[in-house]
Amino acid sequence: MQKLATLVELLRYRAYNQPDKIAFTFLLDGETESNRLTYQELDRQARAIAATLQTLKATDTRALLLYPFSASLEFIAGFLGCLYAGVVAVTTYPPHPQQSMSRIQWMIAYTEASIVLTTTTLLNVLEGESVKTPDLSALRWLATDSISTDLAESWQEPAVSSNTLAYLQYSSGSTGTLKAVQVTHGNILHNEQMIQQAFEHSEKTIFGGWLPLYHDMGLVGNVLQPLYLGVPSILISPVAFIQKPFRWLQLISRYKVTTSGGPNFAYQLCIHRVTPEQRASLDLGSWEVAFNGAEPVRAETLKQFATTFEPYGFRFEAFYPCYGMAETTLFISGGLKTAPPTVRYIEKAALEQHRVAIAPEKQESNQAIVSCGKPWLGTKVVIVDTESLTPCPTGQVGEIWVSGPGVAKAYWNQPEETVQAFQAYLADSGEGPFLRTGDLGFFLDGELFVTGRLKDIIIIWGNNHYPQHIEQTVEQSHPALRHGCGAVFSVQIDGEEQLVIAQEVERSYLRNLNVDEVVEAIRIAVAREHIAEVYAVLLLKTGSIPKTSSGKIQRHICRARFLDGSLDVIIGHKLSCEGVVKGILEGV
Repeated sequence: MQKLATLVELLRYRAYNQPDKIAFTFLLDGETESNRLTYQELDRQARAIAATLQTLKATDTRALLLYPFSASLEFIAGFLGCLYAGVVAVTTYPPHPQQSMSRIQWMIAYTEASIVLTTTTLLNVLEGESVKTPDLSALRWLATDSISTDLAESWQEPAVSSNTLAYLQYSSGSTGTLKAVQVTHGNILHNEQMIQQAFEHSEKTIFGGWLPLYHDMGLVGNVLQPLYLGVPSILISPVAFIQKPFRWLQLISRYKVTTSGGPNFAYQLCIHRVTPEQRASLDLGSWEVAFNGAEPVRAETLKQFATTFEPYGFRFEAFYPCYGMAETTLFISGGLKTAPPTVRYIEKAALEQHRVAIAPEKQESNQAIVSCGKPWLGTKVVIVDTESLTPCPTGQVGEIWVSGPGVAKAYWNQPEETVQAFQAYLADSGEGPFLRTGDLGFFLDGELFVTGRLKDIIIIWGNNHYPQHIEQTVEQSHPALRHGCGAVFSVQIDGEEQLVIAQEVERSYLRNLNVDEVVEAIRIAVAREHIAEVYAVLLLKTGSIPKTSSGKIQRHICRARFLDGSLDVIIGHKLSCEGVVKGILEGV
């Protein structure tokens, strides 16, 4: 394939050279084919959407993409239609009908988006909500599934290059505020080349999966990598997967998928919720690359999954632990396709002091840690001491810094955060700029091991959550809860990260507190606003939550007291919000 500079050139190349080849297939209920797109059809839809955007004078503006999980192919066409028009796509998920529009309002104000792309069905819902909010009603709302493909003939190819901004990818970042990463066409194509080399993809590769397309792993992995390779991708919605994890493995078995993956929790769900009868119907022998990323990769999960599904064709060597983030487009490091994951044991006590002490075998005082491989295709990774800003010596844990063509240049409209994150230089040599990832890790025998995070980021179901965001949701969920007096943190339960909420109650409510009502309000609010389960809620006596002298919540102390049972608790509830989360997801 000739050297291409943009995604526009890439899809045009595919449409010309393999017009009738199936690009994307969507299974509406996770099992039944509902729609397909060839490369030629996708190109034509993208050109029609782009022509409409050009008519609306939207070139060089931002467009918010709000598509339900059931409209994956519409999302893909809308995303590429933006690029075909020279419009910057802003990826996000739509609100549940019962949610407030505050998040969308914030995103529109932040990105100064002038148009919203969605489906006809969702447009009817969103327009009804938007009329209540002046700044939303002033937007242009466009249902892309109602645009005639005949408009493709009036499309004008935009003046875009490898340096042109393609889309904004939301990231939690490492400083605690929601940010939009500016991803260029050049960033994307370099990262796709990295993934192709690292995963050893070819024209025989077949993709399949359930990852949300607004998420960087779903978009860059399950959509743009197949487009880069010119191979098919079969998609189901995350709702279908969460409802019935067997559908993911059934897809792999049915379509002979070779590359598929997701966060560690996805494999854990399959271990626990795919029945022996369902397993017996599977043939996972085609699965060559089972990538695992977006949250800590757990050695025990890899072992359990391989043991459970090996009788049905899965090979432990297929596991591909990897590391990346939105700020680097997606991929940073990964192993060798043919090699099994590298698992090492290190002493827990040493790790707490940011030292690496290799242990010979599994013991209670040791921790298993999985390698995330090596950087690829010119990407450089340095482990840096956060105080001296110099490279760490061997055997010391430090912050992971990254440089390379796949690294974005900035956050949208946040110059201070951009300087802090993207313009780091080593103090001794002046080398840079580097991206400061906010993650901690070390190198051992040339392989990168990620050990933790500098900030209090919580990862649930592969998504980053800042505790202060969830804390705000909690305190607003019921009038009995004290504002500024709650802590959110995570704990490891059976190898999985679980969400715990400790929240003070207003003194005036203590005597006649309706505990069930308050706890229900908390869990529903967290499920709706953050698509996250709550493992436990602890309602605390007024004035008892640990704070610093300046009034800041001490989350680490809260966590420690939760674990040793010393929090001043009125009552504690162990919960499962799975049903609530499913209901929320089904609504979008």
